[in-house]
Amino acid sequence: MNPKIFEKIEMPKVKNIIVIASGKGGVGKSTVAANLAVSLARQGFNTALVDADLYGPSIPMMFDVQNAHPIGGTKDGKGIMYPIEKYGIKLMSIGFFITRGQPIIWRGPMVSNGLTQLFRDTEWGVIDYMIVDFPPGTGDIQITAIQKLNLTGGIIVTTPQDIALSDARKAAAMFDNPSLNVPILGIIENMSWFTPVNHPDEKYFIFGKGGGKKLADEFGTKLLGQIPLIMEIGEISDKGLTIYSKNNKMIIDIFESISSTIHEISFHSPIHNIPGSKLG
Repeated sequence: MNPKIFEKIEMPKVKNIIVIASGKGGVGKSTVAANLAVSLARQGFNTALVDADLYGPSIPMMFDVQNAHPIGGTKDGKGIMYPIEKYGIKLMSIGFFITRGQPIIWRGPMVSNGLTQLFRDTEWGVIDYMIVDFPPGTGDIQITAIQKLNLTGGIIVTTPQDIALSDARKAAAMFDNPSLNVPILGIIENMSWFTPVNHPDEKYFIFGKGGGKKLADEFGTKLLGQIPLIMEIGEISDKGLTIYSKNNKMIIDIFESISSTIHEISFHSPIHNIPGSKLG
């Protein structure tokens, strides 16, 4: 099946769309997506973050905007929504439209329609980088997004342990499938090692070592970065804060290095220039 036969959602002012995926839950994918978006925004890029995990939206909590509700309006006779903005990022999530704790009980077609609406009916404005936080796995949401969006590429988040790598390999294989053919921009290895606060020069590879590089080599892509296991990253995410809130230079440097590499990769992608964009 050729993905080009699917009608794409038109977002002419969005320069790059990058999806963040994982093969399984619990690897810190959403935390990586959120802080990557913050890092890009801090570097001056017009940035959006879309929470595509319709069954388990987490972005509203990670940005402490659980009670926010997008304002509606009309444009060219059609209903539109304006994204929530925080930390210089335009946010959209199904979590803004449901009661906290309420489950989404939708079959495949409703999921696809709901996801399409988040992108199509939002007034994004000029965006250099739209980061899309995928749910774990390779289901309807991922396939719909790949078919409907003009993607710059995908990034796989994994931990070094073998079971995580096994599932991450499936996510990478989905992008690499000839019927979908999404460029894999790179691998991010999360929870790479643990360093005690009182012993900053020590590293303990509690989940194994070298798994991210192995996966990157297997799929002919880059290891974009290795993020250590640091308790405060999870704590600040639960409080709606970012890595910049604690001013941990090591973590900030890692994310800024990753975002800079992503910019270098995507800058030459064959997408037209947009007035008002830093990339234009």
